[in-house]
Amino acid sequence: MANKSKQLKGLKQVFTQLVINILAKSSGKSLNYKQVSSALNITDAETREVILEILKDEAKEGTFREVSKGKFQISDMKTYVTGVIDMTATGSAYVVSDELEDDVFIAPRKLRNALHKDKVKVFVYERKGGKKQIEGEVVEILERSKKTFTGQLVVSKNFAFLEPDDRKMLHDIFIPLENSKGGKDGQKAVARITQWPEGAKNPVGEIVEILGSPGENNTEMNAILADFGFATSYPESGIREAEAFDGKIPSGEIKNRRDFRKITTFTIDPADAKDFDDAISFRKLENGNYEIGVHIADVTYYVKPGSELDREAEERGTSVYLVDRVIPMLPERLSNDLCSLVPKQDRLCFAAVFELDDKARVLNEWFGRTVIHSNRRFSYEEAQMVLDTGKGDFAGELLKLNELAYILREQRFKNGAINFETTEVKFRLDEKGVPLGVYVKERKDTHKLIEDFMLLANRLVARFIGTRGKGKNKPPFVYRSHDAPDAENIATFAQFAEKFGYKISTKSTREISRSLNFLMEDVVGRKEQNVLTHLAIRAMSKAKYTTKQTSHYGLAFDYYTHFTSPIRRYPDVMVHRLLAHYLDGGKPVDAAELEPRCVHASEMEKRAADAERASVKYKQAEYLQDNVGEVYQGVISGLTEWGMYVEIIENKCEGMVRLREIDDDFYVLDEKNYCLIGQRKKKKYQLGDEVKVRVKNVNLVKRQIDFKIVMQ
Repeated sequence: MANKSKQLKGLKQVFTQLVINILAKSSGKSLNYKQVSSALNITDAETREVILEILKDEAKEGTFREVSKGKFQISDMKTYVTGVIDMTATGSAYVVSDELEDDVFIAPRKLRNALHKDKVKVFVYERKGGKKQIEGEVVEILERSKKTFTGQLVVSKNFAFLEPDDRKMLHDIFIPLENSKGGKDGQKAVARITQWPEGAKNPVGEIVEILGSPGENNTEMNAILADFGFATSYPESGIREAEAFDGKIPSGEIKNRRDFRKITTFTIDPADAKDFDDAISFRKLENGNYEIGVHIADVTYYVKPGSELDREAEERGTSVYLVDRVIPMLPERLSNDLCSLVPKQDRLCFAAVFELDDKARVLNEWFGRTVIHSNRRFSYEEAQMVLDTGKGDFAGELLKLNELAYILREQRFKNGAINFETTEVKFRLDEKGVPLGVYVKERKDTHKLIEDFMLLANRLVARFIGTRGKGKNKPPFVYRSHDAPDAENIATFAQFAEKFGYKISTKSTREISRSLNFLMEDVVGRKEQNVLTHLAIRAMSKAKYTTKQTSHYGLAFDYYTHFTSPIRRYPDVMVHRLLAHYLDGGKPVDAAELEPRCVHASEMEKRAADAERASVKYKQAEYLQDNVGEVYQGVISGLTEWGMYVEIIENKCEGMVRLREIDDDFYVLDEKNYCLIGQRKKKKYQLGDEVKVRVKNVNLVKRQIDFKIVMQ
């Protein structure tokens, strides 16, 4: 009997969507269960009964209307929209669609096996009972966001399952033993979904990679990469292509370029960097002005469109910088060798060369291919020592560059650029990658110097193309766009900042940037600095790559692109190719072909940032795992309905205090005022408040730190 009930339930799952589709196509007509059964070629009485049940159930749900006894019609309020799934921890989901103002709620049984971030087609209708929440059901999965998942293997005698790490993947993946790659019970692995049979609770998959034992550094770092869709190794075909270059530059190639080999040129990079993709040349002109060249590695000389190297680089979109390793966008033969602007070697570049006067005004500009011979490789610390002491290699050049950079920076902020000085957490690691200490990276004048000249090059390259032609003759290009912040978001942030005594003017976009800069200056060194900086950034729009020429709000530039990092960012490779194409007199390219590539680049940039954050979380957990029981002073850095995030002041490690474990009262989130309020005693925990916490638990595999409040 139980088996029959289960079988009928399975039939209902299979046929529900088919029945909905039949009535949707018969819009305006009412059908009975016999007509629906006939349309589905169902003749047996038992299955026809199932069809009748489906019609009645869906009528109760509001999907259909019973217009007369036994006759059903699709509900009038229904419509199709496309959108993206946002899963909740309970198994229900919301669909975010550009076609609707509100999100569409999808009950678990109406997801039709859609997963988090899948692009779906949805049938929506007004929820009954006067509630405004729109409900709907997935009718088609248009595009899977993710097919591979990391997780832990559970191996039994006849089959295996992968329990995914992703909290929004609520289904274990069934793995036939012949597709388990010999994985052992408890090991961490990567599985690919191969099929999801209609009506089945779990997808079927295969193991594509065994990562190792949970909790081991290499295992967890590779799991982070796999989780965010980055390959842990480079394809052999791409490596072979890179290794095939002999490294010799043909004399004919040098003749076709502007030769800077006898002009003072140097690089300034992190001490541990190997991929030097930018160099600066400097010389004083006879007229008293300065010629400054921003020379960028000419990756496009080696990476040709359609090559295996190009396909792989575009797919990756960016290099990924985890705490203990770099996953390069290009093989090391290129990224750390042939394209890297190492000292005492001839290197091919694409350059933006400017003539600047003493007031940093750009009097002339030139863009094109160059060849350089770097005289010196500085680390940021070495170059800073020269600035501080006025002594050392190329002291005169560095001091003048710094002077000009200061003026460029001042002009930028005067024009409305926002100075977000975020704190970047770094780890001191031993030879095995174990964190020995945590520190905050200090931004020195040399960091800002390089940044200012890179910004100048990016801006003027974008302006050079962006001001050419009109209408249909305007050449499509890859821009870096940043919209002004949403008025509602900035107003909410202004209310919160006011609680700390800071005034944010929202009268105009210019006023917003001015008052944000005052805020960023005032909060330096204060306990609320991190919280306010992060909230201000979250109130901003997200920067993206696009062919649409729009301004960059955060930098206060009318034109902006990314030209200066082609070794580690694919959009810069696209920009180099387009710039070369237009310099050579090429016709406008097809914007419709470029735009999806810009969207992909923006997506990969976000994934890389998320992967980098996950690696920081892992190292923070690893750093604190031997300190369980220790008490620290922290700042409340985030609030949710189930708890508060606290960042330890001395080491920037962040963990969660769960509300159920604050036992002096029952606390409820006041989202509008960024605080938790005790319902009896009215005690308040405000975002930015200092609290004392004890490290309660550390879970390396989940990258989670749990704290407990230490009552004062």
